[in-house]
Amino acid sequence: MNREQRFASLTDTDRFDLVVVGGGATGLGVALDASLRGFTVALFESHDFAGGTSSRATKLLHGGVRYLAQGNVALVREALAERTTVMAIAPHLAQPLPFVMPSHQWWQTPFYGIGLKLYDLLAGRAGLGPTEFLNRAQTMQALPGVSPHGLRGGVRYWDGQFDDARLAIALARTAEAAGARMFNHAQVTAIASDSDGHAVTVRDRIGGGEYRVRARCVVNATGVWVDAMRQAAGTPSHMVSPSQGVHVVVDREFLGGEHALLVPKTRDGRVLFAVPWLGKVILGTTDTPRQDLAREPEPFADELAFILDEASRALSRPVGRSDIRSVWVGLRPLVAPPAEGGGNTKALSREHTVVVDPNGLVTVTGGKWTTYRAMAEDVLQQCFDAGRLPPRQGGQSVHHRLVGAPASASVPIHAAPGWHLYGAEADEVRALPGADQALGLGLTAAMVRFAVRKEYALTVEDVLARRWRALFLDAAQAMQMAPAVASILREEGVADPRADDFLCLAQRYANVSV
Repeated sequence: MNREQRFASLTDTDRFDLVVVGGGATGLGVALDASLRGFTVALFESHDFAGGTSSRATKLLHGGVRYLAQGNVALVREALAERTTVMAIAPHLAQPLPFVMPSHQWWQTPFYGIGLKLYDLLAGRAGLGPTEFLNRAQTMQALPGVSPHGLRGGVRYWDGQFDDARLAIALARTAEAAGARMFNHAQVTAIASDSDGHAVTVRDRIGGGEYRVRARCVVNATGVWVDAMRQAAGTPSHMVSPSQGVHVVVDREFLGGEHALLVPKTRDGRVLFAVPWLGKVILGTTDTPRQDLAREPEPFADELAFILDEASRALSRPVGRSDIRSVWVGLRPLVAPPAEGGGNTKALSREHTVVVDPNGLVTVTGGKWTTYRAMAEDVLQQCFDAGRLPPRQGGQSVHHRLVGAPASASVPIHAAPGWHLYGAEADEVRALPGADQALGLGLTAAMVRFAVRKEYALTVEDVLARRWRALFLDAAQAMQMAPAVASILREEGVADPRADDFLCLAQRYANVSV
């Protein structure tokens, strides 16, 4: 069934139980959970799945160390449990990662170490490894690229790491396998409410057609863009003030080894990560308020300066602009509950908020990747409590393995990208034409064909930014790969792979190094 036929088939369902607007972590989690409960579900994402914030994380499935310092033990426990769940249902895309916090003062090792020992205690069976005190030599062995200047030792602890965009695609495919209708590049332009539910108007941003579907309940899971969707549905109140996080990618040699580096307190009190990921190293991140909601936000000069300066202090080899392989920015939704009278608000945690408006629209925003599944359960419970959906027993998503999940992971996620990212589907991908046709950064022609046939890819950007993380690893090399990818997309029936648009985008990711 081609895309036009898939859209036309929406009319086969007189009324969906649930329409989800937004194909990031939260929306995908809601769609999967609802489908597993037996609801009829359609999800519409205006761009690509995880095309916004959900593909621009620091790639960490963290158990909430910072909440421990705030005394929020319940939130730490929730994050630790959800971290375990994600690694169990997608072991090829989420795995443990050791971190080292270098110490430069005598008190730092015991101070941070005791806190992390408590973290181990709270984790219990969900722990990934014991916290250990390291001497100077052990710290340098774990972090070959760390600066030896003033180094006294360090603390090693464990957290999780994942490939956010590929996990999102796995969620979308798993939801579809459970019965959901999943559409990317499909923009919801209007939501009208009546006594029978909602009428949702959707525009196909690829084919140009417009479609109308009915739903008993609509969930607005558009992240930093939830206010625009609420306004379109007739509730023009302000919920979100965005903050942006900048990430800089450099070659693996700057860090070395298989441990991540964490500086818990830089000169100005912020936190710095240096994280090995898919053969490169991610440096970051920032947390800077931003007034606009750009689809492709760019880093501010002082943000880049902070990352490069602090990384150069922490590492033995200084990091300059010419060392940058890619820079990407994600917008985080900072939630302010609506003004009084704007709806029945329930702040389910400090991390996410669910609002049910008088017109019945259910909005969720905030949160983080680690707890996407728990957030989905919270959203559906609110739908039940508000009478938008009939209550149905849940809990299936905690054990339901995602499409492609192997019995266990044999290659860590920080290794260079390769066949291991397909898990149990690797042989199926290899069987496609072009398995030996290398395109760069581990990508083959067969993988591009699989992206089109099974992973909803419709443009060069879909392939090189999210199905394969080339844009996020090395923007200049991604530009070189684009023509070959576009050619294969055309062979697979994509009329306009939008290669020129991708080249313009990649230029922005690469230009900061000039």
